[in-house]
Amino acid sequence: MPLPDTMFCAQQIHIPPELPDILKQFTKAAIRTQPTDVLQWSAGYFSALSRGDPLPVKDRIEMPVATQKTDTGLTQGMLKVLHKQCSHKRNVKLADLEQKWKNLCLPIEKFRAILQLDPCEQEMEWIKFLALGCSMLGGSLNTAMKNLCEILTKDPEGGPARIPFETFSYVYRYLSGLDPEIPAMETEVYLTSLKEGIDSRKNGMIGLADFFVLKRKI
Repeated sequence: MPLPDTMFCAQQIHIPPELPDILKQFTKAAIRTQPTDVLQWSAGYFSALSRGDPLPVKDRIEMPVATQKTDTGLTQGMLKVLHKQCSHKRNVKLADLEQKWKNLCLPIEKFRAILQLDPCEQEMEWIKFLALGCSMLGGSLNTAMKNLCEILTKDPEGGPARIPFETFSYVYRYLSGLDPEIPAMETEVYLTSLKEGIDSRKNGMIGLADFFVLKRKI
């Protein structure tokens, strides 16, 4: 026997008081991030929200919006989102990283291409994956380091994008070591000259202006 239709009035429907704010924040996050697959991204968003993890959300809209027809969707903003989600651990499991990658609606082929640059099995040092991601954005080693500084810096947007020299030199050695056309001695001479130029500040930080100016002199 079919159940009778049930009529509900507004007084009978309970709406959790936190729901409007959750939906408002979700909508703002979707607008800033511009995911190519809203359902996939939404699953990752609410899954992270339920666990109290960093959300897969960009700080701001990047233009032009990426589409599968025009590019791969990998941008500095996407790498910055991944950094917020992964940087709390020195090493990240590739399976977890792959899921976060998918939640950002990035093509899995691009993920595998990055791993092919320095193959590993189950996990990878996060800063190395981030460095490889920066190199995949295109351009020279200098461009990769520029992207890295802008992702890692605590300076406001448009500022000097300073990061610790120790971090800069570690990543620079790593990326240059993957390029057979860059002699190891050349790398060390460059980093030594760079360190001499910033030692007088006694804060151990390097900004974009520092290494680009030195590059032009060498």
